[in-house]
Amino acid sequence: MNRLLLVVLIFAGLVTSCVPNKDLIYLQNKNADAKESVIMPVVAKPYRVQTNDVLSINIKALDAKLVEIFSKKTSGDSNTAEGLYFDGFTVDDHGNIRIPVLGEVNVIGYTLDEIRIKIEKQLLDDYFKKEANVFVSVKLGGFRYTINGEIASPGTQILFQEKVSIMEAIANAGDITVTGNRKDVTIIRQYPHGTEIHSIDLTDVKAMQSPYFYIQPNDYIYVKPLKQKSWGTGTTGVQTLATIFSALSLITTIVLLKNL
Repeated sequence: MNRLLLVVLIFAGLVTSCVPNKDLIYLQNKNADAKESVIMPVVAKPYRVQTNDVLSINIKALDAKLVEIFSKKTSGDSNTAEGLYFDGFTVDDHGNIRIPVLGEVNVIGYTLDEIRIKIEKQLLDDYFKKEANVFVSVKLGGFRYTINGEIASPGTQILFQEKVSIMEAIANAGDITVTGNRKDVTIIRQYPHGTEIHSIDLTDVKAMQSPYFYIQPNDYIYVKPLKQKSWGTGTTGVQTLATIFSALSLITTIVLLKNL
């Protein structure tokens, strides 16, 4: 009877404590009838600039000397996060950036294309003729996001690209740990009207259709722990078995010592 109880305890521990393989695999096709999944592309809404964003603005024209007066070069290296911090244009609490000569330009709530058109118009109206071939490019000074929780390398990350999926963001941070909950990843996002909290299941291939599959600058991503972590019995069958045998060995030793 004692042996049967031991077997039952070991089996129960293995079943309840191990992290199932299905909880570790990303983007699974959970429709058993479908052999292939056809995922419709998600049309991501253009990002609208927020306060504390850093913009990289480049102005070109035939008159290179005139263009120089609108430049804000100080560090000499705009290809690094540090360089962009000093050379870029930070959006202040009022939603403005300060460009040499042009002065304050309101950009809060605008898309990057709208800001480009706005600056081009002001330059053509006040400083250049149409024949000057004014060319303005506006980009974010790095795609910044923060990731925390059950992740290999938590912290604030900066990617120099315009579009980032949540899978890329997680991979850039070293991937979710074995005890991380891939079924309920939290995204905290800032909007003009306030902060909203969203959730996405990364084990389901349908996550690629979610409006939150592509993150936005300044997103905060939080990966919750699975219950197996708090139980502390191990995340794999071998670890759980070793924990159970260690506990049984300790109990056996105590019983033997009491009988001496």
